[in-house]
Amino acid sequence: MEIAEVFGYAASGLVLAGCAMRTMISLRLLNIASNVAFIAYGFVAGLLPILILHATLLPLNIYRLAEMRRLTRKVQSSGSDGNR
Repeated sequence: MEIAEVFGYAASGLVLAGCAMRTMISLRLLNIASNVAFIAYGFVAGLLPILILHATLLPLNIYRLAEMRRLTRKVQSSGSDGNR
């Protein structure tokens, strides 16, 4: 098995595992790992459409992860101030 195939199967496995995630933060982390693996796969195998797609999705997933973490912190801090 060549290295490109290893990256391809790993990336596909990460996408499959993402379908089992119950929380959005876990899903985003897995999507980021999947994007990195697909970028490596696209680069090594010379698959420009896959490389472009996942290079575009990676910053979007990072942004959405940061957004979810901010929201989680905001919800946690609003529950601790006694304003109910």
